[in-house]
Amino acid sequence: MVFHKRKKNTRQRGSHTHGWGSKKKHRGSGNRGGKGMAGTGKKADSKKPLVWNNKKYFGKYGFKPKTSRGLNVITLKDLAQKIPFLVEEKLAVKEGDVFKINLKELGYDKLLSNGSFNLKLEVVVSKASKSAISKIESAGGKVFLDSSEETLEE
Repeated sequence: MVFHKRKKNTRQRGSHTHGWGSKKKHRGSGNRGGKGMAGTGKKADSKKPLVWNNKKYFGKYGFKPKTSRGLNVITLKDLAQKIPFLVEEKLAVKEGDVFKINLKELGYDKLLSNGSFNLKLEVVVSKASKSAISKIESAGGKVFLDSSEETLEE
């Protein structure tokens, strides 16, 4: 003899909630904890290895800000502090009261004018701010930009 069992949902016709308790318990994805990758943070249990292996899961990724152009800059204040070391290491030359420095060879791209300055310098650099140039020239020095390297060595 074959036994036919009725489906459970046919027994719940008219029960208004079909076995889920109050009406609100069977609504939306909040009932099951969220959709997709919800709950996969550092402390989540089920998908930790997936999160750990994906280096870009946390944080922001995309365009670089305008401030990070990759220029290696030095200020007049820092340069004044480094001059004794540079002369000692023979990376700068002192002729009379003038210091001759090639910042391009030292790996600097731009000279900025932060700090007070009173040394006579002859500097070769790719870029320099207007105020840095005026400070060096007012102290009796010179700034050679980009293609002016030959004039420093004469």
